[in-house]
Amino acid sequence: MHSRSLSAVAAVLALVTLGAASPAFAHSGGVAAGGFVTGFLHPILGWDHVIAMVAVGLWGAFLGKPAIWLLPVTFPLVMALGGMLGAVGVPLPGIETGIAASGLVIGLAVLFAARPPLPVAAVIVAVFAIFHGHAHGTEMPGAVSPLAFAGGFVIGTGLLHLCGIGFGMLTRSRVGTFAVRGAGGVIAALGAGFLTGAL
Repeated sequence: MHSRSLSAVAAVLALVTLGAASPAFAHSGGVAAGGFVTGFLHPILGWDHVIAMVAVGLWGAFLGKPAIWLLPVTFPLVMALGGMLGAVGVPLPGIETGIAASGLVIGLAVLFAARPPLPVAAVIVAVFAIFHGHAHGTEMPGAVSPLAFAGGFVIGTGLLHLCGIGFGMLTRSRVGTFAVRGAGGVIAALGAGFLTGAL
């Protein structure tokens, strides 16, 4: 179990380090030419999105039931609402700042083992989901199939949450808990870097 935990930590840190080496934003424009596949790749190819989605899964797993499913369900549902706002052109200030701050805040919550009441955690996740959804939604009208694009980015987001939940399950052991909190710290550091670039 110990070696498995360390291997998982090494894999996540390597993945995060690669993302930090060449940070890419999933909402740089011009990527919504396709349908489902483009939408699916949209959150996965933007490291500012990836760290936040994984952090939501990590935090949910860390908090345990019912947060382990409530937070990862809340995020894509509210993100879809944000996507609709972006698609119809409703302005939302500070998109980049909100997206970058999500990784920092949720990463810190994991690092410091924050255990707020479940409604508070859900509201935090929902607020950040609006920003992520809006960023996706602004590019949706340019897609060949906007509905397929929307379905793709919701499913892509869900899979990233599952990655976070899977890694977060390591909290069942002492070493695993340390690894999960450490991953939260790495995510927070990357979020701080993205936030610095967004300001």
